[in-house]
Amino acid sequence: MEKKRYLILLLALLVSITTFAQKATYKGVVMDHNGDPIIGASVVKKGTSVGTVTDLEGNFSLSTEAGSILSVSYIGYRTKEVKVSPNMRIVLDENSESLNEVVVVGYGIQKKSVVTASIAKVGADELGKTQPVRVDGALKGLVSGVQVTTGGGQPGASSKIRIRGNGTINNSDPLYIVDGMPIEGGIDYLNPSDIQSIEILKDAASGAVYGARAANGVVLVTTKTGKLGKTRVKYDVSFGWQNPWHKRKMMDANDYTTLMKEAAGYAGDTGIDAKLASFGTSNTNWQNELFNDNAPVQNHQLSLSGASENLDYFLSLGYYKQDGTIGGNYGRSNYERLSLRSNTNYKVFDVSKDRNWLSKMKVGVNVAYSRINSTSIETNNLTGSALGNALFLPPLMSVYPENDDALRSTYAGEVSKYGPLINDRNSGRLLNVPTNDFNEITNPLAYLSLPGAKDNSDKFVGNFYAELYLWDALKIRTSYGVDLSFWGEDGYSYPYYMGINAHNDKSNVFSSMNRGFRWQVENVLSYDKTFGEHSISIVLGQSAIKYTGRRIGGSAEDMIEIDGNKANLDFTTGLKTDGKRDVYGGLFDPHTLASYFGRFSYNYAERYMLQMTMRRDGSSNFGPSHKWGTFPSVSVGWNVTNENFMANRPSWFTNMKVRLSWGKNGNENIGAFRYTANVAMGNNYAFGGGINQTVIKGSKPTGTPNKDLKWEESEQYDAGVDFGFLRDALTLTVDWFKKKTNGMLKEMSIPSYLGESKPWGNVGDMENSGLEFEASYKFHLGEFKFNTAGNISYLKNKLVRLGNASGFETYDDVHQIGNVSRAENGQPYPYFYGYKTAGIFQNMDQVNNYVNDKGQKLQPNAQPGDVIFVDYNHDGVIDDNDKTKIGKGDPDWTYGLSINASWKNFDFFMLWAGSIGNKIFDATRRLDLRYVNLPQEYMGRWHGEGTSNSIPRFTWKNDNDNYRVSDLYIKDGSYMRLKNIQLGYTLPQSITEHVFISNLRLYVAAENLLTLTGYKGMEPEIFYGTQSGIDRGYYPQNRTFTIGVDVTF
Repeated sequence: MEKKRYLILLLALLVSITTFAQKATYKGVVMDHNGDPIIGASVVKKGTSVGTVTDLEGNFSLSTEAGSILSVSYIGYRTKEVKVSPNMRIVLDENSESLNEVVVVGYGIQKKSVVTASIAKVGADELGKTQPVRVDGALKGLVSGVQVTTGGGQPGASSKIRIRGNGTINNSDPLYIVDGMPIEGGIDYLNPSDIQSIEILKDAASGAVYGARAANGVVLVTTKTGKLGKTRVKYDVSFGWQNPWHKRKMMDANDYTTLMKEAAGYAGDTGIDAKLASFGTSNTNWQNELFNDNAPVQNHQLSLSGASENLDYFLSLGYYKQDGTIGGNYGRSNYERLSLRSNTNYKVFDVSKDRNWLSKMKVGVNVAYSRINSTSIETNNLTGSALGNALFLPPLMSVYPENDDALRSTYAGEVSKYGPLINDRNSGRLLNVPTNDFNEITNPLAYLSLPGAKDNSDKFVGNFYAELYLWDALKIRTSYGVDLSFWGEDGYSYPYYMGINAHNDKSNVFSSMNRGFRWQVENVLSYDKTFGEHSISIVLGQSAIKYTGRRIGGSAEDMIEIDGNKANLDFTTGLKTDGKRDVYGGLFDPHTLASYFGRFSYNYAERYMLQMTMRRDGSSNFGPSHKWGTFPSVSVGWNVTNENFMANRPSWFTNMKVRLSWGKNGNENIGAFRYTANVAMGNNYAFGGGINQTVIKGSKPTGTPNKDLKWEESEQYDAGVDFGFLRDALTLTVDWFKKKTNGMLKEMSIPSYLGESKPWGNVGDMENSGLEFEASYKFHLGEFKFNTAGNISYLKNKLVRLGNASGFETYDDVHQIGNVSRAENGQPYPYFYGYKTAGIFQNMDQVNNYVNDKGQKLQPNAQPGDVIFVDYNHDGVIDDNDKTKIGKGDPDWTYGLSINASWKNFDFFMLWAGSIGNKIFDATRRLDLRYVNLPQEYMGRWHGEGTSNSIPRFTWKNDNDNYRVSDLYIKDGSYMRLKNIQLGYTLPQSITEHVFISNLRLYVAAENLLTLTGYKGMEPEIFYGTQSGIDRGYYPQNRTFTIGVDVTF
């Protein structure tokens, strides 16, 4: 027995020694075909995670068993598998697909290495991870120089996109081109899941080929096509739950009572206890009552794609439905989209092997249809919105009355005059009514229980083309595109009573329908040829666009029955003779655009690049003498690292390209017939009196014409440098630009008696300049892959000349305090305009000592606790002349950072986005009503010497006018937001292939998971009106958690 134990022990020892002896350390070097070492290449034992990376000399050392297979890989090269041996010398082959990456440009594609303009690209992979609802929100955080302000949390809300700033006081939206077809007024028809890539043409050189419409940048959208191989069926489904990322912290019943009594003490009001008792004895959090917790959202995408030698196809069906976190459960804030797409390309013939004339022909059609049904509520409104009501109602008031009969008895007179009280649409319970102290502010659930309006839109976009190679590399492409849109609104109302200024005494039905039709015909001749080291590309084209449309609508009173299913115009009894029925309709102003364009591109050995573009547009928006405009551009590039003197550069220095560009674009987006005066009828005049009176029918011009009206012209300079290091594993791009808009279109400053409306003219100028930085880094080690990309942009905007007599204008009226925004020569457009402050008066001595040079009190009506206003112009008086710039709503800096990683079957994505330097005008207070609720921060008000130097004493009214427009309203709106985060797992094919599934991926995701900001309001991203950043109670964005499955058959 003892011998047997020794034999087993000896055998185990021999096996261990043998195993150890089989392992050895293998060394080698990894290099390219030029013999240069490849730094950071991944060297991994196949089928394991055991591996290493090469050093600065391309060397590696790895301990493994004899006969092992090593997998060697690096970005930009094809992966190579080699069997271990002593002193290995491994040469990797370049991956031509990676090196020849192309980008879509106007009317063609270009290799990224020879692009001379400023163009950014977002691919399908990035869009798949961010999962945007709309295309206009797809670019947030992903591209430098593009500021995307999300339009709040309302379902289907649009985003504001600014490419390199506000280019004009008019419409600064970019031009959208989808598969060659310009799209206006309804980009939300496009299903983001159908998109293959988005290219953003940022500078004038890249956008000049679109001439008159490219002044504010161009967004080129390319949709998906089928790939060679068997038919691929893909189904993606996700379900999510939404909640507001943040709620405004308002006062509870105790704090509210404290401040109301404090204000009553300043006012000498001894009846405050009785007044507060009339509101109730509850402690209601109205936001909790309002918000629709865990509002559902769902997304379904089904696609069928494939390609053979002569045919490729992509078919898709999409369905998206989202309920709002405010009113979604009441049918008042909802969005539903159905989308269909068919992209087909067919090779008619290809005899290029036999002849070089009429050698190839291809035809294709891209067709898309969408149906959108939506409802929406008023947002960012101080006077009667659901969110505004929830912010301002006192917490003492209850949602439902303690006694229904008592409430009906209290308002019996109002009910008989107007209509019944409102019952909650969901619970059926009678809803409480605020006292008469709150004007139009009412129970938010009563507001949501009203029917509201329903919006609908149908959009059909098709583009048909034929492409024929005429001779050698000369080809012609003819296309015909259509954009047919229908949209409208339907709704009704009925008698009700919700409050003293929130009532209705009649039933009403309204409906509207609109139709718009745009067609485009284009013929493009192109020639691409390489002669040795010389490459040229020539594009010549013609384009014609026409838009027409019509509208019809009407309203009628006195519904036969209050039933939403029967709310039609013909289900009413109101008569036109009684003023109870109305109808309107007519044609939209037509618009036509004719264009001729050309582009010449040349490069020598991909070392020196030149591109020149010219476009001439003729628009019906301008008169005969200025109907046509010419828009040229030129750009040059230099691939420094392709020079012979750079041949011996360090191996880690891969490439460097310098770009310079200049160009002019136009903007015609001002509406039709501004250059002329139409005729207004109905200007009748009576002569005589009594039975001898005669009425002469008359007419007059609608305004003063200006035959010299012409395009806005945007001139832009751009200088950029592109770097690549470590075989483009690390890239860096830097751009500087300066854009000047000349001749901005605006009403001219002339006396009003010259016409019913002032003429339009080219009177203003605006300037934008800035810096843009983009960087990316990627590597992989065995089965672990990682890449990150970041961007940051700085923008400086200046209104050079407004064009009116005074040099300034004011905008953005805020309830009770007036306009808060201003445009002024030499300042950013626009900016917040008001008084500067210097703290709070702590005692009367401070008030008495705040004097001018003559010893006179600057604020003689002030009391301790009031605001100290700055005599900004030092004239000894505090008045309107002391107003100045107190902030601006647009940021100085915008940035984004994405991280993408995978290991084995797991994948991870994260996107951060943010801004720096933007201010918010916090207007979330009603100054005209005494008893409205207040934000919690008002508890930090001055209530005794030394208690506060930033928030004045709380009063209903004061002789110092503490609440005039000042920097006390201005808050820092800078933020950093974790916009998207996603974790996925792909099941092994060994499991899925048994059920005919080639790929099955499960994932969890979150949107707006974390937001870092110092602003205490609902939302730091705000756009509404002329200026961004005015908060009147903004619909907050949603924090959404999603689970999903992607299945490919």
